[in-house]
Amino acid sequence: MTFSELELIEPIQKALATQGYTNPTPIQAQAIPLLLQERDLLGCAQTGTGKTAAFAIPILQLLHKQGPQQKGSRKIKALIVTPTRELAIQIGESFADYGKNLHLNQTVVFGGVGQKAQTDILQRGVDILIATPGRLLDLINQRFISLRDINFFVLDEADRMLDMGFIHDVKKLIALLPAKRQSLFFSATMPPAITKLANTILNNPVRVEVTPVSSTADTINQFLYYVDKGNKNALLLHILEDKNIKTALVFTRTKHGADKVVKVLNAKGIKAAAIHGNKSQNARQNALSQFKDQTLRVLVATDIAARGIDIDELAYVINYEIPNIAETYVHRIGRTGRAGANGTALSFCEAEEKAYLKDIHKLINKNIPVIEDHPFPFTGARPEKSDDDRPRGGRGFSQGGNRSGANKPSSGNSRRADSKEKPAGGSGKSHTYFKPKAK
Repeated sequence: MTFSELELIEPIQKALATQGYTNPTPIQAQAIPLLLQERDLLGCAQTGTGKTAAFAIPILQLLHKQGPQQKGSRKIKALIVTPTRELAIQIGESFADYGKNLHLNQTVVFGGVGQKAQTDILQRGVDILIATPGRLLDLINQRFISLRDINFFVLDEADRMLDMGFIHDVKKLIALLPAKRQSLFFSATMPPAITKLANTILNNPVRVEVTPVSSTADTINQFLYYVDKGNKNALLLHILEDKNIKTALVFTRTKHGADKVVKVLNAKGIKAAAIHGNKSQNARQNALSQFKDQTLRVLVATDIAARGIDIDELAYVINYEIPNIAETYVHRIGRTGRAGANGTALSFCEAEEKAYLKDIHKLINKNIPVIEDHPFPFTGARPEKSDDDRPRGGRGFSQGGNRSGANKPSSGNSRRADSKEKPAGGSGKSHTYFKPKAK
């Protein structure tokens, strides 16, 4: 199937062609025709499946069909609520890309920055609003935003909303929406609390589920390193000696832990930056921009960014710490292997994280292949007690053994899906990386 078969209007077809879009992803192919029929939709799809386009394209087409609003009296017609600033910004960029040939205005509002620039745009009038819950409610309370004219409502990443404690804010927003509207609800997982919430939002919805709940994409090669907590820094440095790893997204559980990892990497001449809730919006956007254009090699993030980073052909995700919520693992590694590209996810597991790993294996219904041949083998010793979750400094390579590239991830894993060469991978209990092939 191609986008030309989806009965899209010419201005949107032209915009998609400019973006290089030819074939819709499964969720796009299923959702777009249903949404153009103005049906409510419950979408269960893992991250990286293209669901932003699945809802943005039909909303743009239906708004265009309504005709232009009178100048100076624009009312917000479409509201998209999403959990993080990064994701809100990227959804805004998608609406701008797909609707570039339409006479529709959109803007994004989120916390962590001054509100004046946002309220100035709102007062001029917008058709489409993308927002995070806290700032949205704040601006509603200040009477900068009214939801009484909403025709289209999208709740994106609903399970992440629940994880981040936004459930009460979401319920407040739902109470302010007009009863007559088209509603779209997207979630990567469907625990009972999320199903209950969906039932309060949707009216006789169609359900679109393109992958098993909480599955990981087949395009992602997953590997596991057992390593003592004190050696995680050294193992990370060892892996990054491979120059074929152009960029890597590294996840930690805590903000302080992210800053500590960045400090270690920068001290070794590896350009890195952290992105988390304590960073200013400008700092976060600068780090993301540098990471996207590869002037920054390593981006270290906490889970607040797990679904808010969308980078074309990101080849490597590294779980410096195993997440304590199994679903978070799926969302983290979903930053790679997107849109048909191959990717590699490496995870470091220490003694106290084995229980988390067991939950992950149960959730994804498979065991992650283990890399046993590396310079910092797991001893099984319990890590020293500490009063926080900071990663401890590891041994230098002079104490760690082999520094050759023989046991490092192959750059072959980052090839596009249409490559004839298969990526390194396997399903065995043990796995050893081979040397990267010469370019």
